[in-house]
Amino acid sequence: MGDALFALRTAYHTGAFQACISLGATLVGLSEADRIERDCYVMRSYVELGSHELVLSEVGPSSPAALQAVRALALHAKGQRAEALDAVAGWLSDPACASNPSVLLVAGLLYALEENYVEALRVCHTGGSLEMMALCVHVYLKMDRLDLAERQAKAMAAVDDDATLSQLAHAWVGLHQGGAKVQEAFYIFQELGDKFSWTVRLHNSLAACQMRMGRWEDAESELLQAFEKNPKDADTLANLAAVSLHLGKPAARYHTQLKVVAPEHALVKRTEEGEAAFDRAAASTVTA
Repeated sequence: MGDALFALRTAYHTGAFQACISLGATLVGLSEADRIERDCYVMRSYVELGSHELVLSEVGPSSPAALQAVRALALHAKGQRAEALDAVAGWLSDPACASNPSVLLVAGLLYALEENYVEALRVCHTGGSLEMMALCVHVYLKMDRLDLAERQAKAMAAVDDDATLSQLAHAWVGLHQGGAKVQEAFYIFQELGDKFSWTVRLHNSLAACQMRMGRWEDAESELLQAFEKNPKDADTLANLAAVSLHLGKPAARYHTQLKVVAPEHALVKRTEEGEAAFDRAAASTVTA
């Protein structure tokens, strides 16, 4: 049954969310712990696919703590951020919940989404799962602490070098390190796509490597494949906008779509801040 759960985890972590849901439906005769883990990945996949209401309707007050945590992810994704964060505060003050690895992971994910990186690291260091360690890598990279991200990725490899998450973490770090490490990351993403399935997430990861190496046309081709799979994916739209600018192609359409599907995206915010600064400068020039 471990192999089946491995496939479930791999589907989720590589971004094959619909496959994760379908696979979860085939897993029967599980222990209680495995059943809860399966249900968590399935519900998290629904959150990733935007089916927040389904998660909120299926996870009730009597559901296990791990699934209650996933429910908070759905609330946050739906825009009910305060309610989700209040739930986190309640868990962490309850000794029974504060020792639950799934609860700690979701707390870390929510804090990371809120860019409260100190708290995200604090709760993730309390646990020791590969997924918590991978979240630490992600947070360290967000904080521009490449040294700590590299150390954490090495710790993951020491636990299980062959794990999909360990491979992904190594690639994330390599992508940020630059130079020959980007090529290594490229090969990791390519191997994962060829071995499992080419998801929107893996297409974007490979395109990021190509952009770092200055292969803008190859990156565009990769991103267009991701766009065909999901034309509303925020990362794909943001990356297509960046690639289009480098290729001298119109990027306005991708910016407009991104603003519709992800108004809080970092690229949208930076663009709006730049436009506001330009308007202020223009207004002051006219006044002067």
